Amino acid sequence: METQETARELTLLEEIESDPNVNQSALATQLGVAVGTVNWHLKRLIEKGYVKVMRAERKKLRYIITPEGIALRARLAVDYVERSFDLYRKTRQRVKQHIAAIRRAGGDRVRVIGGGDVADIARLTCLEQGIQVVSDRNAPALEVIGFKVVLHLEDDK
Repeated sequence: METQETARELTLLEEIESDPNVNQSALATQLGVAVGTVNWHLKRLIEKGYVKVMRAERKKLRYIITPEGIALRARLAVDYVERSFDLYRKTRQRVKQHIAAIRRAGGDRVRVIGGGDVADIARLTCLEQGIQVVSDRNAPALEVIGFKVVLHLEDDK
């Protein structure tokens, strides 16, 4: 299952478990997607037996997470944590390799290009390894491209 879909289904299951009266509009806002996307995910979860739908009022639906849905939510949560730790470990290992190359070239500082979690991990790893993080364009650069961290020793960026 695609990672983004997995994250959405995990969030849907968590929200439904915490509030069975939640509506699709509120779920869409929580996920930052269209109501149609929430509807599609809910239909899949219902077809697979992870969620049941009951009519609470004339136009109001109530979503109930089934025991199978609770087990799926737990599996998805564990998978998410494992993937996150794996990304963290791999990013730190790669940044440490880049730091070794920076040190071999006589450097003790670096700039980090990019944002997000991977860039934060790169900055933290540099600081922990005694490498100063600077904004000087003449410093070697660690560029974050998606989940990759690329080293630029020369000012080629």
